[in-house]
Formats: sequence, C-alpha cells, structure tokens
Amino acid sequence: MRSTHSRQGESPVFRERLRVPVRWWVLGTLLVGSFWLAMVVAVPEQLAWIITAFLLLVLVVLLRSYGAAKIVVTDEWLHAGRARIQRTFLGAVEPLDAPQMRSQAGPQASARAFLLLRPYISTGVRVMIDDPRDPTPYWLISTRHATLLASILHDAPAPPSQVDQQ
Repeated sequence: MRSTHSRQGESPVFRERLRVPVRWWVLGTLLVGSFWLAMVVAVPEQLAWIITAFLLLVLVVLLRSYGAAKIVVTDEWLHAGRARIQRTFLGAVEPLDAPQMRSQAGPQASARAFLLLRPYISTGVRVMIDDPRDPTPYWLISTRHATLLASILHDAPAPPSQVDQQ
C-alpha cells in the first residue's frame, strides 16, 4: 500500500497490487531451467541459450502482467483492476475468509458479478452494488487485506464540499 496519486489526481486511501507470489517466480525459473537442460543436449548450445533467454522473457512478461492488477480506493472511487465505480454506488461490504471466498467464487457465484480473483490470494471482499442502472449485483475482489479494505469501503465517502451562496 503506497501513498501515490490515483488516476484522477486524488490521494488514495488504500492501495494494493496483487503481485504473484515468489514461489511462482521460483517455479517458473526452474521450469525454464529444465527446458534449457533438455535443449542443451539436443541442439547447439548457442541455440539453447537463445531459446532459454526467450522463455525467461516470456515468463517475466506473463508473471508481471498477471500480477499487475491493483486495488485503489480514493475518497470518491473504487478501482479494481481496469474497472472502477464511484463509492456512492457501493452497498454493504463483507470481508471474506478463505472458505467464504472459495464459496462465493464457486457454488454461490453470480454470473453477473464482477470478479477480480487471483488464485494465490485466499481472502477477499464482496462489495454489493447499489445502483439500479447497473446489472452487476456485486464485486468480488481478492485482497491480502480483506478486513482493512472492508472497513475503508464501509466508511461513507466524504461528501463534496459545497459553498454556501448567499
């Protein structure tokens, strides 16, 4: 959670990047290493190194892009991945532990819900949408800080400042 500015220039109240875990990097590197070991005995060594470098590049691009999703909450907006919604349209917010999250993402899931799920994050929040024009009943968002995010979203957004014109 950083204190950098969001896309609208507002200061975020909450910020989390859903990075992939270190074990994915280790396993991916070991996989590429095993490809190198299999190739170095079958093709010229230089070609094996070129293919390995390409595979490492693909690994880095895939893992960084998959782990690039962010959750950003400002006074007015909730950003989850590429989606965003004004906080005035948010209803009840519920932090979910691992069994609840598994149930909400599986058997109890709604086909119309917005999902930002990552398999390596077991907890999350369910944010009900309170907008009659939006067919999305709720957002289900993976987060490592479910209780904190739920408490921040539960707090009503600050109303816009109004100037008394007399």
